[in-house]
Amino acid sequence: MYGFERFEVWQKVRNFVKEIYEITKAYLEEEKFGLAQHTRKSAVSTLSSIAEGSSRFSKTDFMRYIQISPGSLYETVTQLFIALDNEFLTKQTFDKLYSESELPKCFVIFQNHNLNKL
Repeated sequence: MYGFERFEVWQKVRNFVKEIYEITKAYLEEEKFGLAQHTRKSAVSTLSSIAEGSSRFSKTDFMRYIQISPGSLYETVTQLFIALDNEFLTKQTFDKLYSESELPKCFVIFQNHNLNKL
């Protein structure tokens, strides 16, 4: 098992990414290489930054990657707004994903907790 797999925030983001993939499957075919792909990429970037940061040997490098992750998450949320505005998502689906995207609170807790472990 890799160290990042133990992080609760990584596990939560992993579930979020899975949901993003499921939701974007239903986007219009013309959005397959547009909004759907971009939304997936930013969600994956959120998860990947946490994993990549865990491989760094200094606290500074580790924290830089952890600080990058919320930016990718915000990008994903913005794309969800675009999908809602263009009726690719129902309001109910959007609200569920939006609620789950409020993970930056976890990032702050994660940063404070893990700084002491490094």
